[in-house]
Amino acid sequence: MQATTVLVEGESDRLAVETLAFRLGHDLTALRVPVVPMGGATSIVHFLDRYGPNGAGHRLFGLCDAGESRGIARALGRAGFGSGSLAELGFHVCDADLEDELIRCLGIDAVLKVIAAQGELASFRLLQRQPSLRERPITAQLRRFFGGRSGNKVRYAPLLVDALPAGHAPPPLARLVASFSGLEALPQMLVGRDELGQPGMSCSQ
Repeated sequence: MQATTVLVEGESDRLAVETLAFRLGHDLTALRVPVVPMGGATSIVHFLDRYGPNGAGHRLFGLCDAGESRGIARALGRAGFGSGSLAELGFHVCDADLEDELIRCLGIDAVLKVIAAQGELASFRLLQRQPSLRERPITAQLRRFFGGRSGNKVRYAPLLVDALPAGHAPPPLARLVASFSGLEALPQMLVGRDELGQPGMSCSQ
């Protein structure tokens, strides 16, 4: 049986994927599906050499940010993955990044509740008053909060996924989990159709 490996950009992405898979009842250890953080999308060539057609020959899936998608596509082509869109090749693209996807899917109020539960709402309000952020949209302020302090992305990624209502997840993350975790195991009441006609969870807007 062909082994499966999932490539993601960083540790926070790994935790988000594993948390959603766990919520849906998928044991990635039993499935032997490792989620591998690459330390940044620019490292993908190394991981394709290791796991791809010219390496271990694993079935690969992945998650990346929109800004890295062209580089990922070029690397996949050079590694012998053939033609097609990234989604058709098993790699799913976040509009900006995963934090942005989670913020939009949860909604501002729900994200602020997660921050408040960690006792950091006052810290976020202080950040909002910084001159460089004062006039920015709250979504940009939240992304800065998660990405601007060391460890915040890793800390909050599983918390934000755990806060998602049942049946809701950012489409790229939901499609990724569905693709390698076994579609037959997804509760049918949570399954919709994405733009590729594939089963996937819907996201609140």
